[in-house]
Amino acid sequence: MSRTTHGQSDPLPSWKDGAAKTAITGFVAAVIKDRGPEFVPPAERIAVFDNDGTLWCEQPVYFQAAFALDQVKAMAPQHPEWRQQQPFKAFLAGDRAGLATQGEKGLLTLIAAAHSGMATDVYAQSVADWLAHARHPRFNRPYNELIYQPMVELLAYLRTNGFKTFIVSGGGVEFMRVWADRAYGIPPEQVVGSSGVTQFKIGDDGKPVLMKLPKVEFIDDGPGKPSGINRFIGRRPILAFGNSDGDHQMLQWTAAGRGPRFLGIVHHTDAAREYAYDRQSKIGRLDKAWDEAVRRGWTVVDMAKDWKTVFAFERGSTGDSR
Repeated sequence: MSRTTHGQSDPLPSWKDGAAKTAITGFVAAVIKDRGPEFVPPAERIAVFDNDGTLWCEQPVYFQAAFALDQVKAMAPQHPEWRQQQPFKAFLAGDRAGLATQGEKGLLTLIAAAHSGMATDVYAQSVADWLAHARHPRFNRPYNELIYQPMVELLAYLRTNGFKTFIVSGGGVEFMRVWADRAYGIPPEQVVGSSGVTQFKIGDDGKPVLMKLPKVEFIDDGPGKPSGINRFIGRRPILAFGNSDGDHQMLQWTAAGRGPRFLGIVHHTDAAREYAYDRQSKIGRLDKAWDEAVRRGWTVVDMAKDWKTVFAFERGSTGDSR
């Protein structure tokens, strides 16, 4: 259990003492100090977090992509036409070279097939079923156990001190809402993500359903993140955490507000306990955002140096924020 209480002497036990931890606790102490020069009213204590690579692991592929590919395999018997259609033909045959020739468009086609043509309730159940049996290729753990224990503690610590915590991620909003509350203590209405178009209709049983269509409505990544914050939250955050250039604009938008601001970046430096990557990575590339963080004095969290524990299961816990 990682719920933080006022009685705890250390609200962030998985964080090593150092500059990053001190910056976090110092910022929180300043903004909650009643009548202090940096006091921020509770209604304005908005904290936003990227998900992939910031709250849970994102290697060797984004977990939602792993789900989508598994779903295409599961759905294939109901779609015999896929055996003759690219990119499905190459993917189902295990033809990596053929799939590679389809490029990014081919991958997006596969992902779209796994995320459309069904009711939202059916989709949510498919995500829950996948999480129940799928395992990460390196850690052999359910994907939703690969959440970062230090960040779970940080979320709880912020909420204890009057913050409202949000996910603002490029991941699919309906994919994350299935499990985010249990994993992080962030309810569905506080998850902002990419979304597809849905359509209301009356089903064959006479009951209304929302059908997921193969059409993108909103991409919550890069410059889309500030737009998503404005559209779905309606307040500029005073704290933002990311890990890649996809979070750069969200960090910039947060930093541009008046009053005290906290900007944090998780830097993946621990190949032994997790992964090490940054500027050249195809997933979670950290380049321009890192440069600006150094230039402006944002807090860069070195995973190897700043975290005692990466995953809760390292010490036999479930990692459940509840």
